[in-house]
Amino acid sequence: MSQWKQIQQLEIRLLEHVDYLYDDNFPMDIRQGLASWIECQDWDTAATDESMAAAQFTNLLSQMERVRSQEQNFLQRHNMKIIQQQLQIKYTTNPTVMARVISTCLREERRILSSACMQEQGPLEKSLQNSVAFERQTNLDNRVGIIRGSVQMMDQAVKHIEDIQDDFDFRYKTLQSRESSDRNSDAMKQEVMRLQEMLNRLDFKRKEIVSKMDVVVKEIDDLMTSQLNPELQDWKRRQQVAAIGGPLLTSLDQLQSWLSLTAQSLFHVKRQLDKLGELVVKVTYESDPIPLQKPQLEERVKYLIYHLIKSSFVVEKQPCMPTHPQKPLIIKTGVQFTTKVRLLVKLPEVDYQLKVKTTFDKDLPPGRVSRQFFILTNNTKVMDIEDYSNGCLSVDFRHLQLKEKKYINGTKGSEGLLSVTEELHSLSFEACFTVQGLTIDLETCSLPLVVISNVSQLPGGWASVMWYNLLTHEPRNLAFFGNPPRAGWSQLSEVLSWQFSTFAGRGLNKEQLAMLGEKLLGQHVSCNDYHVSWSKFSKNISGKPFSFWMWLDSILELIKKHLLPVWNENYIMGFVSKETERSLLKDRERGTFLLRFSESHLGGITFTWVEHSDNGEVKFNSVEPYTKNRLSALPFADIIRDYKVISDGVVSENPLKFLYPDIPKDEAFGRLYNSQPSKVTPYITSTLIPISELRSNTSTSSPACQSPEPPMTPGEFNMLHDQLLFDIDSMSSPYSE
Repeated sequence: MSQWKQIQQLEIRLLEHVDYLYDDNFPMDIRQGLASWIECQDWDTAATDESMAAAQFTNLLSQMERVRSQEQNFLQRHNMKIIQQQLQIKYTTNPTVMARVISTCLREERRILSSACMQEQGPLEKSLQNSVAFERQTNLDNRVGIIRGSVQMMDQAVKHIEDIQDDFDFRYKTLQSRESSDRNSDAMKQEVMRLQEMLNRLDFKRKEIVSKMDVVVKEIDDLMTSQLNPELQDWKRRQQVAAIGGPLLTSLDQLQSWLSLTAQSLFHVKRQLDKLGELVVKVTYESDPIPLQKPQLEERVKYLIYHLIKSSFVVEKQPCMPTHPQKPLIIKTGVQFTTKVRLLVKLPEVDYQLKVKTTFDKDLPPGRVSRQFFILTNNTKVMDIEDYSNGCLSVDFRHLQLKEKKYINGTKGSEGLLSVTEELHSLSFEACFTVQGLTIDLETCSLPLVVISNVSQLPGGWASVMWYNLLTHEPRNLAFFGNPPRAGWSQLSEVLSWQFSTFAGRGLNKEQLAMLGEKLLGQHVSCNDYHVSWSKFSKNISGKPFSFWMWLDSILELIKKHLLPVWNENYIMGFVSKETERSLLKDRERGTFLLRFSESHLGGITFTWVEHSDNGEVKFNSVEPYTKNRLSALPFADIIRDYKVISDGVVSENPLKFLYPDIPKDEAFGRLYNSQPSKVTPYITSTLIPISELRSNTSTSSPACQSPEPPMTPGEFNMLHDQLLFDIDSMSSPYSE
């Protein structure tokens, strides 16, 4: 079943997450119409390869034209034509952006499907559910709308006061212009009484409007404090969690709408206060409420505007290298990285020449890090209006690059206690915002960054990024790894599952997480509240030359590059221990095998099968782990199909019969086999076949009493022509995994 068909079968709660994915950048109509074609393309590679992206973009337009020509509905054909034109305008000059958008959408779809397969949500995902609750959105919509309506109604009140005042002013000046002899007449006395009544009415209306303004300003203040600020903080927390593979980050458009409407209401009140100030210049009197209360109201309105606009200056896309879009917040020196800043308040009066300057490690305390860097490329850009995002102001830094500072005499001085991947850095953004006579200094910063100088440091850097964003809400705690907190296994296991859904297309189920937890924690895995130290997760301990995370990351890399079809079919048991493996296989039919990841090799997968002798003895045969070097020559499914064993110089039939528990091998892997054998030379028709040499027939009656078994070893891949030719002397040494 295609990915898009699986998406359409999700429950409404998850479909709402899918809905957030698609907008004008990648309309859902295209996803629907070209579902199969889109899922067959390599968008991840195209996102980093401009020539490939250009070809994919051309193919996309051709596919759209094909679908449009076959569409019978006139309106649908028209809509497809409009979408096609919009995409041409948007992506013709930068097709890699389109590839990144589609790659992200497909990855997020897989992540949503993965979460749907879990029997229950993890604690992190549960904690984020309320932030996208429909009730909260509806409540905010209503409250913002009520405030906006109240402010607009005050316009009529101010206009009414102006009309009363103009009438009063005219009558008062007319009365003043009369001759002094007329001032004691009855008509004059009646006019004075009428003027007094008008002044009383004017005073009442002025007190009323000032009181209403006070109520509205208090309501806006409460709205910002109790709802808008928490919503913004929730979005930032969701951004942290989404950065490490968590649930989809919801769009900023809704938040921008609330902030913009609130800001517009505040500026509207400010203009109304300015208007009242103009009216006071023309007419005032003793105990006039406007001069008494207007200064305080103005200060409160300016403060709220200042706070609202400062808080709406956010990093929409955290710094990320285009070559590693799924691992943001890791920057390699000398390699281009991108980031995007957005102003969430949209105002028609804004000066659109808003310059944004970015600075690396601004105001970093001395001695905090052992390495210092500077931005090599242009670090200033002008914010512009995004037509496809409701006209917000944003700036996209696409060509930033870091360089390490040179030190006097070539020395860096004393090294810190932290490793390179534990040093945290920050990217700051500054701008000066001017509107309606107000000048506001804007500043925001990225989440903490890890700077590496070699790609081999990438796994360690990603471990730091995950640990930080899992365990703290603080946006800039650069001293975090001076004393890193422990992580609860229930939360950590959820994040680890996200890594598999992000990088391998399918997350880990409960059984796999339990097996993984047992490897890390032993018997403590049964306690979901057990806490894991940073050292246990990321340092080389337990006598092994690599850390738990390095081992797991190498498995992710192996799956992504060589095992993806088999992994997504859920055929790899994965993290089962050797003891459990034998317990599962001992009562199974001869030739039953299971697939698991090597515990002693980085990025290796092995399989073990069971055999039964006539006297009831059980024997388990394992192969040396297949690593990326060996899997580059032959797909893993073909290895399963073609596997052979040499025993006493004789090649036996394939011993692999049933994938655990009882699935016939060809039924499980048949659709994953290559239709043609792998050719290894243009001169001789050859096939690569994986072979192991069986050197012992030792067997035992049960795993419990079994001594270490004589191991199996796979041979090097051998070339076959007409007859099988074997070179047993070239076989590798015995292996026991």
